[in-house]
Amino acid sequence: MAQPENPATPSTEPDRWLNRTVVGAGITSALGDFCYETTTVILPGFLAVLGLPAAVLGTIEGIADAVASFTRMVAGHIADKLGHRKLLVLVGYALTPVGQALIALAAGWPLILLGRMVSWFGKGLRGPLRDAIVLQAVHPHTRGRAFGFHRATDTIGAVLGPLLGVALLGWAQGLNGADLSLPFRFVLWLSVIPGVLAVLAIFLLVPDPEQSPTPALKFFHSLRTLPARFKRYLVAVGLFGCGDFSHSLLILAATHLLTDSLGVVRAAQVAGLLYVLRNIVQVAASFPVGLLADRCGHLKTLVAGYVLGTLTAVLVVLAFVFQVHTVPMFAGIFLVAGLYMAVQEALESTVTAEMVAADTLATGIGALGTVNGTARFVSSTAVGLLWTGVSPLAGFGGAAALMAAGTAALLAVDKRG
Repeated sequence: MAQPENPATPSTEPDRWLNRTVVGAGITSALGDFCYETTTVILPGFLAVLGLPAAVLGTIEGIADAVASFTRMVAGHIADKLGHRKLLVLVGYALTPVGQALIALAAGWPLILLGRMVSWFGKGLRGPLRDAIVLQAVHPHTRGRAFGFHRATDTIGAVLGPLLGVALLGWAQGLNGADLSLPFRFVLWLSVIPGVLAVLAIFLLVPDPEQSPTPALKFFHSLRTLPARFKRYLVAVGLFGCGDFSHSLLILAATHLLTDSLGVVRAAQVAGLLYVLRNIVQVAASFPVGLLADRCGHLKTLVAGYVLGTLTAVLVVLAFVFQVHTVPMFAGIFLVAGLYMAVQEALESTVTAEMVAADTLATGIGALGTVNGTARFVSSTAVGLLWTGVSPLAGFGGAAALMAAGTAALLAVDKRG
């Protein structure tokens, strides 16, 4: 097996992978996801009671994703240049509850857009830097299980947040009176609490890693000097990402096909629960995936995950071809989606750390995040447009082809070394 180019290794090699940094970062991520995923699940309904069309939601989410994507690149470079990773992570987590509060105060789309941009700017700022802190706190041979644990705890927040948000929204219906938006605002204000707790968790639980500043580091120079193998890796990730559609479209596909047998309201409820199933599968699989990757090779395991991602898109295509109207079929699709998300989330940053030098680790992870975010924005937009303008088969079929091409490109990176 080829030796990695300029691997990013910790300044010291801790004996235990389940250390204070990994646990603290996991708790922080769970609280952060609890905060903003609660908003994600109730935001469509909030816009509806404010009388805003669906196109506004798509625009807001697209702009927010773009902000997060490009912030990741710059944030990684600034952290490597200044050496202050924890401070920037702290600021990133602090911006999420600020964004939530702005959305809770909104009477129209401008303040909702501003709140979502603030939250997603914080998400883009903290993501690559938090990952760099976790990666440098563990031995290279245990990074898979450390990241698997971290992603599992992260996704617990993504499961509990939407479930509690929907439950609280139902309970708060009795509070609305003449103002239909009041229950939504109530849940949005409550979601600020885990956001504030996430800030306290990162401050108190995660030690500040020792990282020497590199003030002479230049942004474009640092990108140009990233290893050639890593650049080929980014091409593969980007190609796969151009087909890696948002799973909100998977929810929409399930709703669309199950409506004939269940009715639209029941189909929407079942599709939402299937999404929660996907998150539960991701939680359960993340640590075993990381452990397997530590033993079998991180890049090889990631290739297998990309195969599962391609299979997810192919299964959706088959569901439309055969007009599947049964819940078990879609449960299987969401299960496969949860498995591939567990591999992808746990290992893409881990593979990055094997390919880049320690002093540009945050820059490398930032570049990965920017490529991923940009590609997924393109993918979701393209799948949605093809679905509307041509057919769902065209949208998901094109996604499957791009994901297969990305998988082949990643396999070539593994073979070439």
